[in-house]
Parts: sequence; C-alpha cells; structure tokens
Amino acid sequence: MTAIENERQFQQSDANLLMDIMTNRRDVRGNRFIDKPINDKELNQILDAAINAPSVGFSQPWEFVLIRDTKIKQQIKDSFDQENTNASKLFIDDRQTTYNLLKLEGIFEAPLNIAVFYNDDQQPVLGKTSMPETGLYSVVCAIQNMWLMARALNIGMGWVSIINPEEVKSILKAEENKKLVGYLCLGYTKGFLKQPELELLHWEKRKASKDIIFNDTY
Repeated sequence: MTAIENERQFQQSDANLLMDIMTNRRDVRGNRFIDKPINDKELNQILDAAINAPSVGFSQPWEFVLIRDTKIKQQIKDSFDQENTNASKLFIDDRQTTYNLLKLEGIFEAPLNIAVFYNDDQQPVLGKTSMPETGLYSVVCAIQNMWLMARALNIGMGWVSIINPEEVKSILKAEENKKLVGYLCLGYTKGFLKQPELELLHWEKRKASKDIIFNDTY
C-alpha cells in the first residue's frame, strides 16, 4: 500500500449504523424544536461534515451564513409567510385544509438558521463543463451531509424551501453570483417522528423500489 492510500476499512456494523442514521433522518419543523442552543463543538461537527462533502472538480462551491439575529429572522419569516400564502392557493379541498394546518418552518423556534449558498464564480471547473448544474448538486451534497451529522448528534434540521431566494439574498446582503440553495433551521427537538411527517399524514406514500429502480434501460 502506497503512502497516498487510505488504510481505513469499515465493518458491516458501521454500514448498519449509517443506514440507521439515514432512515431515521427527519425534516424537523418549528413545532418540534426546543429552546436550547447548539454548542460550538456540535455546530463545528455539522459544518465539518458539510465541507467534507463531494464536489465537482473539488470546487467546494458552498458558503454558509449563520443566522441568530431576531431582526434578520423576522425578515426571512415575512418572506416565508408571503410565499406560503401563495403556495396554499395551489392546493384545493382537503389538501388545502391539510396544507394550512401544517407547520412548515421553524425560523424563530430553532436557535440557529443557516443559509447555504452556491458561489458560482463563472470559472471553468473540471467536470462541470458539460453539466454546469453539478456545481449546485455539490452544495446539495453538503446539505445532506449536514442533515446526517445533525441527526447523528440528535439535533433536528428542517429545510425551508417556501421562501423567495432573491429576497433572502437581499436580506443577507449576498453578492449577485451567490445562489441560495437551502435555508436550514437547526436545534434540539422534543423527539424525532417514527416516520416522515407527510407520510404519517398520508400526504404522499413511500415509493416502492420496483417502481424506481431499473436495469440497463427503462
């Protein structure tokens, strides 16, 4: 084995633990957060998980804005409220009723919000020349790493997608080449649901493997 090779090997028990973390990950909403700050050690573990995500051409195009300020949170919440009202109109009958009962964010309840940006510096990146969207995908990989590490630390995380990204950019004074990919709420919780909330509420059903996995061609 050469000096550049990694001798670290994992066991089946490690794979089982990783799968356990993944299957118990949840999108945590404001009705489940508790008033307890995340300590620096655990926050650094979550951020370290993010910056060790894979990225196209090792470009590491992610940037993170940590938000604790109440006034900034209020501006983000105002954006959410407007977008949420607009979104509700897209559903009808029972679905609209259910939608209006859902708590879809935890902007104030979570002690920490993190805005995750894609820094598109417009420079050629190895591997991105044919599929430029892989830069964005890299940032999504970082967010997934954060979610799994947070769950491993028994910290809840919710992804708020019902916001206007351009308004958030303006609120956070982001430069033009920065693109908001995720707005995240993090904090300790009352507990994690046994199943995803929308599955429990029968909003959607879990897809069967046979319906989404194909061999060679469709």
